[in-house]
Amino acid sequence: MGHASSQAVGAEHSAAKPLSMLVAAVGVVYGDIGTSPLYTLKEVFSGAYGVPVNHDGVLGILSLIFWSLIWVVSIKYMMFVLRADNQGEGGIMALTALARRAAAGRARLRKLLVICGLIGAALFYGDSMITPAISVLSAIEGVGLAFEGIDHWVVPLSLVVLVGLFIIQRHGTARIGILFGPIMVTWFLVLGALGVYGISQHPEVLQALNPVWAVRFFVVHSGMGVAILGAVVLALTGAEALYADMGHFGRKPIARAWFILVLPALVLNYFGQGALLLGDPEAARNPFYLLAPSWALIPLVGLSTLATVIASQAVISGAFSLTRQAIQLGYIPRMYIQHTSSAEQGQIYIGAVNWSLMVGVVLLVLGFESSGALASAYGVAVTGTMLMTTILVSAVMLLLWKWPPLLAVPVLIGFLLVDGLYFAANVPKIVQGGAFPVIAGIALFVLMTTWKRGKQLLVERLDEGALPLPIFISSIRVQPPHRVQGTAVFLTARSDAVPHALLHNLLHNQVLHEQVVLLTVVYEDIPRVPPQRRFEVDAYGEGFFRVILHFGFTDEPDVPQALKLCHLDDLDFSPMRTTYFLSRETVIASKLEGMARWREALFAFMLKNANGNLRFFNLPLNRVIELGTQVEM
Repeated sequence: MGHASSQAVGAEHSAAKPLSMLVAAVGVVYGDIGTSPLYTLKEVFSGAYGVPVNHDGVLGILSLIFWSLIWVVSIKYMMFVLRADNQGEGGIMALTALARRAAAGRARLRKLLVICGLIGAALFYGDSMITPAISVLSAIEGVGLAFEGIDHWVVPLSLVVLVGLFIIQRHGTARIGILFGPIMVTWFLVLGALGVYGISQHPEVLQALNPVWAVRFFVVHSGMGVAILGAVVLALTGAEALYADMGHFGRKPIARAWFILVLPALVLNYFGQGALLLGDPEAARNPFYLLAPSWALIPLVGLSTLATVIASQAVISGAFSLTRQAIQLGYIPRMYIQHTSSAEQGQIYIGAVNWSLMVGVVLLVLGFESSGALASAYGVAVTGTMLMTTILVSAVMLLLWKWPPLLAVPVLIGFLLVDGLYFAANVPKIVQGGAFPVIAGIALFVLMTTWKRGKQLLVERLDEGALPLPIFISSIRVQPPHRVQGTAVFLTARSDAVPHALLHNLLHNQVLHEQVVLLTVVYEDIPRVPPQRRFEVDAYGEGFFRVILHFGFTDEPDVPQALKLCHLDDLDFSPMRTTYFLSRETVIASKLEGMARWREALFAFMLKNANGNLRFFNLPLNRVIELGTQVEM
């Protein structure tokens, strides 16, 4: 699901004409859903579902696909979900922050909504591995149709393309991002042209626009009924991207691109493939490529590969964006975030996420070897995330927007019913290979909840022996220690207690700086905090100051830069006079009440390997002193 590759293009077009924004949105937002015609009908008719390739079967499936695109994407996402923006930002973590705010004062509901958001985010990572694998495999499988006897090259070629894609991530996507829009516009125009060509051979396929065919399919094929939705859902892959990329393009360009170009192109292509199947049921082995004239096959394979690389790019950088939001909101340990653009803050690269995804994708390609086999694993993560999105949007609509229940509840029940059916249809896939994204999702959910709970317990344990700040300042007045010139900045999570690093420094070095700043960084449930609301300052006397810096979950937490905004005569944050003191805790698992021993051990491991405050807050390397302390949990 595309996410942050939009940063590659979003800034370039933010002040441009609507047409430029529309083209940019097509290039970034719709790569995933735009490449689903490569494999959807092939899986429905030649997969394990056994749908008969006859007049009623083809029209029934096409009707299901068409009305799913209308209900899930055109109505649910375009008309409702895209309105749930967190100061313009979209995506499951931004929505979780919004729902958390909506449930203020309702502790249990708030906790439940956060869990839903974390489940959705965890499943997204599972989906981030499957999407590149299935997209690139399905594109390169066209080579086997163009050249007989080279099917055994499909997996090696796919691995070369995918590994190459992950290797170039660290260089940023700005350069190739400029090409995304025109390539994807060309892709959708080709999809539409192929569809028109197919429909012209068998125009009767347009009867499938009538929803009666979808209903009739369920009645006649009651045995496969809901199960077939497990294949139809392939047509909806990437719907979550529309919402995730809203922060970079805004709702209007995304909606216009969908209704003007993407939806017509997808519908025409699906119906064109359906028309081909009406005339030649044997074409079910690969209706997308067989729809094209033989002379166009090789160029189409090349264009498909480009389109799937773009779709994969969107997913990978989407994982980077989601990770950064989760770090800022306190659900993932701090990691080193590399900025790949000096002009655009949103363009980031996180090595740990990149290489983890690459390992997952390579294992999937080697394990499943074909897009058909991978399709059996696909859908659980996507539909799970969609279901969590609907639950969170329901809370926002009813509690934050305060829509009248008579209007909101029937619509939300409709969304939940359809999402629930799609999720139920995909649950059996867990035993067919779909366990991979589910296991990955469960593992990530455990890691995120362990980290969040562990950090809370760590603060509680440190608080137990904490010295209240007023008592400490009173003792300084009675027995003043030796004061040295300069400003000492102590990072601390508590605003009313003395940091351990300060006590250790006074104990060992027997000195105190002229100005002592107790600094706390707070992350808000909003994407960006304006500069005028960035900091709060309180003076306690005796050279002690309390500073609270506020950041949003997409802000860059540059502490030295933020402190320059603190214009106080008594405070001097000039680089050569300021020293930063950090406390590094070492956690020891114990029998104290808190978490299970294995979770405490897991948290201790995560804490040990987390990126420290030094790099995360962009502190100057030569002005930082770290003091360690051991904490039993």
